[in-house]
Amino acid sequence: MRAPARFSSRARTVPPSATSAATEAARALAERGISVVALSEGEPDALTPPEIRRAAYEAIEAGYTKYPPLAGYPDLRQAIAEALHRRGVEYSADGIVVSCGAKQAILNTLLALVDAGDEVIIPTPAWVSYAAQVTLVGGKPVSVETRAEDGFILDPERLRAKITPRTVALVINSPCNPTGAVYAREQLEELATVALEHDLWIISDEIYSALTYADKAVSFAALGNEVARRTVLIDGASKTFAMTGWRVGWSICEPAAARVIVTMQGQTTSGAAAMAQRATLAALRMDRAAVDAMLDAYKRRRSYVLQRLERVPGITCSMPGGAFYVFPDVRELLGGYYGTQRVDSSQTLAELLLSEVGLAVVAGEAFVAPGYIRISFAASDDQIAEGCDRLERFVRALRPSLA
Repeated sequence: MRAPARFSSRARTVPPSATSAATEAARALAERGISVVALSEGEPDALTPPEIRRAAYEAIEAGYTKYPPLAGYPDLRQAIAEALHRRGVEYSADGIVVSCGAKQAILNTLLALVDAGDEVIIPTPAWVSYAAQVTLVGGKPVSVETRAEDGFILDPERLRAKITPRTVALVINSPCNPTGAVYAREQLEELATVALEHDLWIISDEIYSALTYADKAVSFAALGNEVARRTVLIDGASKTFAMTGWRVGWSICEPAAARVIVTMQGQTTSGAAAMAQRATLAALRMDRAAVDAMLDAYKRRRSYVLQRLERVPGITCSMPGGAFYVFPDVRELLGGYYGTQRVDSSQTLAELLLSEVGLAVVAGEAFVAPGYIRISFAASDDQIAEGCDRLERFVRALRPSLA
């Protein structure tokens, strides 16, 4: 009899992506013919704009089908630098590394900065992959809670209290997935002061920077040269240009750090797909009308979802300043019963929403925030309306006890 297959300790400690798992569970039900509304995905409902798609076709015909430069095509890197300049951020193209999505850009960065046992501070609620990727590279993720009453903004003294001699980096995501929190300049400056005092790297995930509904998102790297030298800025094409399937993201930092990141990428995927890079160049150069139209749609959908949630008993929700998620507090619903099934956690709530009414959301446990759920308003208007109907119907069917 064969011995069971042995896998690495890494494989046993890194969990699957909870957001991907929610999406796959919804897809599996849909494939069985069950009606499912998926408000679990962080993916624009719009197709990639036609001028971007056309650029990819033209690139293939022009011969962009071979290995690209490891760090990305020079003209794309220059276009990224110019886009940053318009945001008040100054980096040379030499500091830009184009990767297979922002997720890979973050992993490359962690591989370059984190040794075994090093600590990386992550404000929570947080995107599901930060902690998993820190663990994957041998580091220790250290959570520091942010609170709804503070707008889910990290307090600098709470940050300071988490720093130890093993701390090497702070991750900041603004606008934030899942909360939609957007940091003001003065809030970033306070955090930067603490980070510089302790010689920390700042990994600033700005993938949603173009998706804000009031004030523009401020980049950590716009706070001056000293902060910029300690910052690795993460961005990409997926959210802004509805290019999630193209897998193009980038890291931006000082050239010395970029060279190390290129080495990490060279031993994993090599460069991002050639035709996808050419399409991204077209995206950065095109008229902004398509992006503005998507942003207008998100803003309208945000208002609609918030209005619908106000009608649902037991749910409270703050207004997100950016990204395309709401993150409602569902703690008042916990302990109730749907039929004979007890809703004892937000994870159970998410599971029952899917199994009983065909609504896919992501439980707050995935973001180190039990008692909340994440709802995406990047889906179509019809899907959002139907999803809100199903959520309200489920909640109104809850009973305080089995009696």
